[in-house]
Amino acid sequence: MRDIKFDVAIIIINYNSSEFTQKCIQSVLENTTGTISYEIIVVDNASKNKDYEVLKNYISELKNTNISLYRSRINTGFGGGNMYGVQFANANYYLFLNNDTLLIKDPIKICYDFMEKTEDAALCGPQIFNEYHKKEVSFDHFTSIGREIFGKKMLEFIFPGTKPNRRKQYTMPLSVDYVNGSFMFFRAMDFDSVGGFDTTIFLYFEESDICYRLKKKNRKTYFIPSASYLHYQGMSIQKAAWNIRTKIELKTSMFYVIRKNYGYLHYQILRMFFILRYGLVSIVKPKYFKLFHRILIGLPMGKSLKQEQRILP
Repeated sequence: MRDIKFDVAIIIINYNSSEFTQKCIQSVLENTTGTISYEIIVVDNASKNKDYEVLKNYISELKNTNISLYRSRINTGFGGGNMYGVQFANANYYLFLNNDTLLIKDPIKICYDFMEKTEDAALCGPQIFNEYHKKEVSFDHFTSIGREIFGKKMLEFIFPGTKPNRRKQYTMPLSVDYVNGSFMFFRAMDFDSVGGFDTTIFLYFEESDICYRLKKKNRKTYFIPSASYLHYQGMSIQKAAWNIRTKIELKTSMFYVIRKNYGYLHYQILRMFFILRYGLVSIVKPKYFKLFHRILIGLPMGKSLKQEQRILP
């Protein structure tokens, strides 16, 4: 059994966005109390050579031995990139932090203190602010048939005890289904106990999946409103990628999680619902026909963007 060296291991993925990654690292250095020991592990997810070299030089110039950079020769997505990074972590807690985030005050210390005194907590996440400093929804309800067919607001109306209002203002920690994946503060032993992120998923719904698996082990997820950070909302993915293919990838991951966690019957019921929905939508908006067709054939993971990645020389 190894000796634990740090309180927190902060894992950040870079993908062709070194400018954001540099700002994120600087934000951590400037807004994290000295009473917590931490390491920063940066994983470059097969960026272009120029972007990687910029980041490599920046980290080298910092001359901070607690900041390390590892490069993957293939883009393994959110889950895969973080799982690569966690292999080098040596801490009691893991913080998976998007590179397009900036810390506000000291959210790591707040989350750390909360986890230290809350035995049933597997992970927690703070309040999100967007780039205009407006509050954003910071937690959500599990991916399920009920959520997709009836909507989140209906679930909150019917089950207010277990599905709290996502847009309500809170002042105290709140038990929720899952927190936003851009800042997930895990107890390392809980993360490790369920095998971490499911690397079959390339993008989207990883946080819903892992929190669902933890809940099955009676481990809780908490939203911490007193902690906060700024998130540029998707800047780690190039804007050109926000097209129908991105929507297809989102639905591919969602259906995978539904089938994995709820079974084949739930998967088929939801697929029939979306066949009807997008069949009608594609008549009015032909660009959705590709999504309709992908749902029609079952949204196979074999057609995920993950399968299109190439190994760098």
